[in-house]
Amino acid sequence: MKIYVTQFASYQPSLENPAEQPKLEYVDSLFRRRLSQLTRMTIETVHELVETESENASLKLVFASFRGEIARQLKINKGLVEDADVMPAQFSLSVFNTPPAATTIALKMKAGYTAIYPSEDNFSSALVAAASSVVCGSEKKIIFAYADEKIPEEYAKCTGYGEELPLAFACVLSLEKTAGAIEIDVSSEQCAHTTPREFLSYLQSAEAGVR
Repeated sequence: MKIYVTQFASYQPSLENPAEQPKLEYVDSLFRRRLSQLTRMTIETVHELVETESENASLKLVFASFRGEIARQLKINKGLVEDADVMPAQFSLSVFNTPPAATTIALKMKAGYTAIYPSEDNFSSALVAAASSVVCGSEKKIIFAYADEKIPEEYAKCTGYGEELPLAFACVLSLEKTAGAIEIDVSSEQCAHTTPREFLSYLQSAEAGVR
């Protein structure tokens, strides 16, 4: 099952400051000041696609993340333990679909969004799910975005929580092979075992080869 990445954008904090996050100067200041690193990175990468091609704003957005709003979730858990209470505003921004929802609001995207949790931490399952609407023909193109933020220090000793730097990227998936498009075989053995970082590295290498 082959699809094509016609555009992509990424955001990675520096090694010196893994908590670094996009400034989002194009977003209303009252709106952006409440956003997490995860949500800011998602908005930034999708914004780059929309800024490059305005028609991308009319595409549906599919978002995937392994951990979601983990820092906010930890803060809520602490509140429950220490105060037996949760602030409604904190809870509303801690849910898994916060990044794509905030992205569509910030960038005025009206086609809708879907939030996906990759089954068994398998990135390819999210990629296949995102591509399914394009493959079956219900959508000509979609924007697929992935992001994971800095893991709180409290999780450092927990099994399954590595020390990888935060990462976010967004790409336009299409069945149409346009000039410069990058081919992805989502049914291949290689794709089945790829990680988000490896997937982005492949896109970057392929783009460099095209150029």
